[in-house]
Amino acid sequence: MVTDPIADMLTRVRNALMSRSRVVVIPASKTLTEIARILKEEGFIENCTSVRNRECPQDNLRVRLRYDQDKKPVITTIKRISKPGRRIYVNRHEIPWVLSGLGIAILTTPKGVMTGQQARKLGVGGEVLCYVW
Repeated sequence: MVTDPIADMLTRVRNALMSRSRVVVIPASKTLTEIARILKEEGFIENCTSVRNRECPQDNLRVRLRYDQDKKPVITTIKRISKPGRRIYVNRHEIPWVLSGLGIAILTTPKGVMTGQQARKLGVGGEVLCYVW
């Protein structure tokens, strides 16, 4: 059992990028599916599909990672911010800019999981899950 599934997902992606893997498989949940959807929309990953596993009742996410022409990963850093031991909440005025707008902050808000830019537009704050650049 994993106590922090978001950190587990980010670590699996980070390890797959370091080993130059094309695909990483992650146990699925609603939050992890939304994080993967955001990464796909922002162009950090190529694709994300849900895969049914016969041996386990839980579905898996198959994330296809993205690399540039020189075989360098598009994601250079993926960092967990709010942790189970220390939650980081921000209001709409305190939403961080990651690398002066080159990266994204992923937040969970009352209106769902979204990027910091989307949260600023909607005028909502929430828990900062991670930074990606």
